[in-house]
Order: sequence, then C-alpha cells, then structure tokens
Amino acid sequence: MTETQPVDAPEQKKLLTDTRLDSLGLHQTILTGLVQRGFSHATPIQAETLPLALEGHDIAGQAHTGTGKTAAFLLATLHRLLKDKPQPSEHAPAKASQPRALILAPTRELADQIYNDALPLAADTGLKCVVCYGGTGYEEQRQAITDGVDILIGTPGRLIDYYKQKIYTLKAIEVAVLDEADRMFDLGFIDDIRYMFRQMPPPANRQNLLFSATLSHRVLELAYEHMNSPTLIRTDTETVNIGAITQKLYHVSKDDKLALLLGTLRSVDNGRTLIFINTKRTAEFVEDGLNANGFKAATLSGDVAQNKRLRLLEDFKRGELPIMVATDVAARGLHIPDVTHVINFDLPQDAQDYVHRIGRTARAGNTGYAISFACEEYVYSLPDIEAYIEHKIEAEMPQNEAFADNVVVPARRPRKPRGGGRRSGGSGRPRSRRA
Repeated sequence: MTETQPVDAPEQKKLLTDTRLDSLGLHQTILTGLVQRGFSHATPIQAETLPLALEGHDIAGQAHTGTGKTAAFLLATLHRLLKDKPQPSEHAPAKASQPRALILAPTRELADQIYNDALPLAADTGLKCVVCYGGTGYEEQRQAITDGVDILIGTPGRLIDYYKQKIYTLKAIEVAVLDEADRMFDLGFIDDIRYMFRQMPPPANRQNLLFSATLSHRVLELAYEHMNSPTLIRTDTETVNIGAITQKLYHVSKDDKLALLLGTLRSVDNGRTLIFINTKRTAEFVEDGLNANGFKAATLSGDVAQNKRLRLLEDFKRGELPIMVATDVAARGLHIPDVTHVINFDLPQDAQDYVHRIGRTARAGNTGYAISFACEEYVYSLPDIEAYIEHKIEAEMPQNEAFADNVVVPARRPRKPRGGGRRSGGSGRPRSRRA
C-alpha cells in the first residue's frame, strides 16, 4: 500500500511518520475501511496517542488543527465501541440505542467537521453518528437522537438542552472526548462541560480523551478532575511554521485602516485572504467597505445563521469567495486550505490568538503572508505578541501609495434591538444558551 495523506488532514501530506496504521492493532472492520480509502500511515499525533488509546488509557494531548488529531480520537473511539459490546442500560429513556460515546466541540463548525470526518471512518462499522448544535435543525437533530445513536457529537448548549428534556442519557457513555479544551474555557463552556461529565459513569468506568492547543494549568486541572490518570502527550509538529510566514506590521490610525486594507488587497494577485477583526461591529464595517469598493467578501462570525456559515466556508474553500472576514471563531479548529494571506485588521488582544490566526496560512509546506495593522486602539497588545513569538515583527509606517484612493466609506449598520421576538431558525423549542 502506498503512503497517502493522513486521515482528516488532506492538506498536511508531509506530516506522516513511518508508523503504519495497520500495525497499531485497530479493529479489523476499521482497517478494512482505511485500506479502501487509501489511508496507510499515521501522523505524529496519531502515532503517539493511538497505541495508548487503543489499550484503553486516557489521553490528554496537545495538538492543533490539521495534523490528524480528529482521526486519532475517532479511530480510538470506534475501536473501543467495536471491541466491547454495549451494556444494557436501565437508565435509557427509550428503547432506541443510547450514546456510547460523546464528543464535545466548542463551535458549530468544528462539531460539523468532526461529524463529516467520522462518517467515512464509521461507514463499515454499523455504528451510528449524530451531530447536534444550535442555530439550525432543532427538530431534525432531536429526532435523530431519539431514533438511536452510538456516537453523539455536538456543542454543549444544544446537547444540554436535549439532555434536560430526557431525549438521551449519559449513563451508557464508554468514551468521552473533549476537543479544543482551551477554546472551551475561552467561550465560557467549562461549567457546562463539568455538568455533562458529572452525568456520565465515573472516570474509571469510561475512556477519556482530551485534546487542546495548549495544556495550560486550567486544562490540566480539568483533565485530572474528570479523567483517569491521563497520559500527557505533546507533539512539536503542531506548532505554526513561523519561518514560512512573511510577517509585516503597519502602524496606522484607526480611521485609515480601511484605505490601507483596500490598498493591500489590490496588491494581492489571485490570493485567498482571511481578514481577522475583534468585534462583530467591525466585521460588518469591513465587509460592507470591501463590497462597496469592488471586492467580494463575506463575514464568518457567531451571529451568522448556521446554514449560511457552512455555505460561506465551502465557498471560501473552493475559491468562489476570495476574501473572508472573520472573528476568532475561524482561527481554530477549521481546515481551510491554501490561504495565502492573513490580515489582522485588528491586532488580537491575546498573544496566542495571533499565532492561531496567522497559522491559517503557510500550511502543508507552503509559504504565506501575515499582515497586521497596529492602530491606537489595539497596539498595546503588540509587546505581548512579540514576547510570545520571541521575535520582533517587521514594522513600518505605510507610505502614501499603500493607501487606496477614492475610498467609499460605508455607513455603520444600525444596531439591532435586543429582544423583541424569537430569532428565525428555531421551531418554538427553547434555544440553546450558546453554540
């Protein structure tokens, strides 16, 4: 069998080891599916975690997006469920099968991505996967769980909503997976996570797999609180390839940033550009400004309807949408190949977010450009960013020719009133509190 791309990370073809997937002891049904789909060798995170996970050990792994961590926990989960017969549960609210594995993700996009990665891996196993998240498909997702599920994937808010309605039970959980644990903290989900863990069998009676971009003190505290003596695994291959990214920073006034952005984009030939901003209001202003000045752009943020978010992501990945304006919801957890330019219209206020943002470019051995605008509002985060990346970013004052002329400045959109009716996309049922 020839060496091919790693499972779940087709853009990371160079991040392979000599470890063959068929040497790890995976269940034969899973191996047959991998062979049929042309997967043969493990990525570093797979090679380090799978031997232990397949033996039933708990794992706390440090891994970012794009090197196969999703497949690592999916393969371990499928192996466990195929190896062990489901235990009858007296707690089941219905005769349909109850979830034996729960996979928690911080965002709708990541939950959907995990689900789509799981489908081909589980295709030959007879195990049913269901995904649920807020913003869409309330009754459809509810019914899918009611009809029976083996692997339940989703975001905390919608999962807890269904759980409290007694649509499913967590008493039959054999594998619990927490992806992007550090992001769970950032988004305020930790109380929800702890709530769900407490509804499951004790940590010693289930397998627990946690992955995080950083194994910070708070993430490790969560791991030791709700896991059974986890093995800590850190991989160096996941760090952003700073050396492949040309970084530049412009000192510019807040009022001049749109003109500088337009001038910068006019120098980008056939590129795929991701523009990061810090607030939804700024995202609206930038999107309107780009479209008013002849660029095709759209915004990806938490307030965009879920169906539209997924469509925008697909358009951006296919190159039909050349420019995406995004809040940090797009900085982690998403596979967006061939991004040539990342522009920080706003400098992030967290140094780690700077690395996650620019890490959207220069993937799979490619090079990329990261351009940041330091205005009077956000320049104060620059020292922390440079300390974190351990070098100074090349900075300059932009010359007159760098700014676009005859800029059409869009009016700010009126603020939407708070409350005053139910948002679309629901079905009269209670909305999940978050994602």
